[in-house]
Amino acid sequence: MRCFTSEEMTSLTVQVSSSLIGWVGLYGSLCYVNYQRTYEWNCRLVTLIHGILIVCVTAYIGFIDGPWPFTHPGTENTPLQVTALALSLGYFIFDMCWCVYYRTEGPVMLAHHTLSILGILLALALGESGIETCAVLFGSEITNPLLQARWFLRKVGRYDTLLGDAVDLIFVLLFAGVRIGVGGHMLYCELTSPRPSLAVKGGGIAIYGLSCVFMVDIGRFACRKSAGKFRRWQEQCKLVEVNGNSTGTN
Repeated sequence: MRCFTSEEMTSLTVQVSSSLIGWVGLYGSLCYVNYQRTYEWNCRLVTLIHGILIVCVTAYIGFIDGPWPFTHPGTENTPLQVTALALSLGYFIFDMCWCVYYRTEGPVMLAHHTLSILGILLALALGESGIETCAVLFGSEITNPLLQARWFLRKVGRYDTLLGDAVDLIFVLLFAGVRIGVGGHMLYCELTSPRPSLAVKGGGIAIYGLSCVFMVDIGRFACRKSAGKFRRWQEQCKLVEVNGNSTGTN
């Protein structure tokens, strides 16, 4: 574990604290402006904003600022990586406390939040592996806006539309392709590289295992929804056939 100077520790503490205060302040502002909406509605708006923001920041880090996470895992954290991790750490602390207080999430989602907090803390404490941690944040949050869009569509009564179907389809494809497909390759690079610590490798296995649990649930949901739509299509075809026969008889 890296030994931080007092100035570095103070800077890191200020960044995380500022992030936490910022997310809490944003949530409070949304509750004030959208007072007609529920607390969960406003919390999910915060989640949506965080998801979009952190995907943009980590995409810049991985694709432009570098280094490439698949070839340089375990390298020393850059100031931009530390800022991105502190930004997400403040959000996850806020959201974890909100979910526990309002009891809106089950054990699997709480486990995801816990692993995210511990993983970010580990990367910050070690002073390394920030690049692959940012890559994991990118992969895990890229599907988050779609998840929130699905919830909002359901609340406004527009989920059972073509738009809702498109959101679900893109979500399933992104989750399977990025979190499971690309994430599996990222985990392989992490485990085969000599640079990352054993703790970071263990955290990577835990995060990927949790993603597989989510994938099983998502697969079951996709099968149920597809089967339901197929049954409704069959019923509509039978109804059209019956109406056609009735018209022909008359």
